[in-house]
Parts: sequence; structure tokens; C-alpha cells
Amino acid sequence: MFYRDERLALFIDGSNLYAAAKSLGFDIDYKLLRAEFMRRGKMLRAFYYTALLENDEYSPIRPLVDWLNYNGFTMVTKPAKEYTDSMGRRKVKGNMDIELAVDAMELASHIDHAVIFSGDGDFRPLVEALQRKGVRVSVVSTIRSQPPMIADELRRQADNFIELDELRDVVGRPTREPRLEDADAANQED
Repeated sequence: MFYRDERLALFIDGSNLYAAAKSLGFDIDYKLLRAEFMRRGKMLRAFYYTALLENDEYSPIRPLVDWLNYNGFTMVTKPAKEYTDSMGRRKVKGNMDIELAVDAMELASHIDHAVIFSGDGDFRPLVEALQRKGVRVSVVSTIRSQPPMIADELRRQADNFIELDELRDVVGRPTREPRLEDADAANQED
């Protein structure tokens, strides 16, 4: 479903892709992911979207964000909002849908194919708008998790659905077991 001469861009909803891969039992190797899509076409940009907790001294996602930033990905971040829900549980909110949609629409006239790594049904109108501009859209997510990580309406709207589990051998690595010191730190927090 890819053509070697088409200009493509990747739009990675970081938290959504992480959750989909985790539900399938593997981690994404972003170096391999970038190489795979560079092989499939002329990749103009690879965007990665994530919200960051700014007030934490150490964020577990910070090393990934730094690595991606130095290795060919365009990082789009914003501070996550932290709040306590009605049950007294600490929650973090950091939706990046608008940023992804704006970037995709701005780039639409420069690309032939957009690859969206998300199963979020909120992206269906974006896919439709990109298609009206003549851009082919592939969506990468999974139907093999319970429940499926991709919204049915998004899958139907996309020109092409790519099952993340079928990319496992190409872009995946086994889920890393927590290091002993990580486990000790987690136990001390309890």
C-alpha cells in the first residue's frame, strides 16, 4: 500500500501507540520504525506527540523524548495537567489531538501519504479532511487487543489499516523487564 516515490509523513500519538504496543506485549524500537517507513517512501517528517509532567524531577518518558529529538523525529510536547478526580485519585491529562491535527493539515499540500499511529476515533474527521486534499491516509493500531485499540469509524475512514501486531517483527523489541532498582523504587512508593 506504499509507493516508493510518494512523500510521506508519520504522525505518532505517543501515548496511544505505547498503550497499543504494550497491550500486544512488545515495545516499539523507534530507530527501526523510522527506518521501515523511510524504506517505504520518501519520508519528509516523523512527528511524535506527547504530554510531559513538568513538575516531576524525573519523568520516565524524558530519555525517550531526548533520544527521539536527536534521531530524526520532530518532537511536539506540552505540559500535562495533573489533577485529583472525585475519588481522590491522581490523574494526568495531556491530550495532543489538536497539535497532531494542525500539523497534519499544514503539511497536507507537501505529502502524498500520511501515516497516523493512533486508534483514537477523534481523528476520523482529520482523516476525512486529509483525503479531501488528496492525501492517502494509513492508520496504525491494533484490533488484536482486548478491547481493540482502534475505533471502528477511524478504521473504516482510513485508506489503509496497518495492524501493529504485524509490524512486531519489523519495529518491535520485547517488553523490557523493570530493572531491580526500578522495582525497589516502586516498592518504596507503596
